[in-house]
Amino acid sequence: MAILIQQLNRTGHRLSKSHRKLAEYIEEHPDKAIRMTASRLGESVGVSESTVVRFATALGYEGYPQLQRAMQELVSHRLTAGQRIEMAADLQPEEALQAVMKSDIQNLRATRDELDPATFADVVDRLLSACSIYVMGLRSAAPLAEFMGYYLNYIFEDVHLVSSGSSDVFEDISRMKAGDLIVGISFPRYSTRTLEAMRFAKRTGAQVVAITDGPMSPLCAVADASLTARTEMASFVDSLIAPMAVINALLVALGLRRREALAEHFRQLEAIWDTYAVYLPEDKPNV
Repeated sequence: MAILIQQLNRTGHRLSKSHRKLAEYIEEHPDKAIRMTASRLGESVGVSESTVVRFATALGYEGYPQLQRAMQELVSHRLTAGQRIEMAADLQPEEALQAVMKSDIQNLRATRDELDPATFADVVDRLLSACSIYVMGLRSAAPLAEFMGYYLNYIFEDVHLVSSGSSDVFEDISRMKAGDLIVGISFPRYSTRTLEAMRFAKRTGAQVVAITDGPMSPLCAVADASLTARTEMASFVDSLIAPMAVINALLVALGLRRREALAEHFRQLEAIWDTYAVYLPEDKPNV
């Protein structure tokens, strides 16, 4: 968390004694600090609430809530699975359903409020203009990538899913070229392989899109455009509800832009599905 002091130096603000005390406290007690109100943080450090607010603005944030969000991102980036379990130590099994649902609802609301519509529209345009599309998600992000790739295959002719399998991921993207696009999906703790693949794509001249948790994600520094979704978790399990909602919205928007071609494609598929009994017939009686 020494990054806070570095950021203060970059802003050109004088490092006051109170600001340094706040930064040092946050560095030493990050898990506590991210849950504190401005008043409680000030009380713990021995400074006023207004000093905490000025500390946030000195770092370049609009106020303390924005600083708190940034601190939460920094801490979540380095939490191990064991530390995640410890954070939920007070949660009882019978409380899990309500706690997880509440957390996911909050993630959805925050994602909806924070996602920039112009950036979303830009990503839609980039996907529509791409020659080939690669979708990459490893580890816990793999189901998101598989879901996105599955539906993109209905909309576009040249879609490649890049996931951990028998081959190395770089073999899967070795033919990438300028005019192509890769969607890298990763959340804390970030996949090194996904980040490396995005950098490789950048060097080929391909467009790079990130789906990640916030502007402090290392994926954002590589991507041409980034869509962010909240993933705060109740325990060691990653919360992927908000990222899935963002991907759903992308797929719907793309389908609407390719409405006629997509409708014709589905008409052809329905005939194939009926011929080979892919789905149960609609008139099949209940048994």
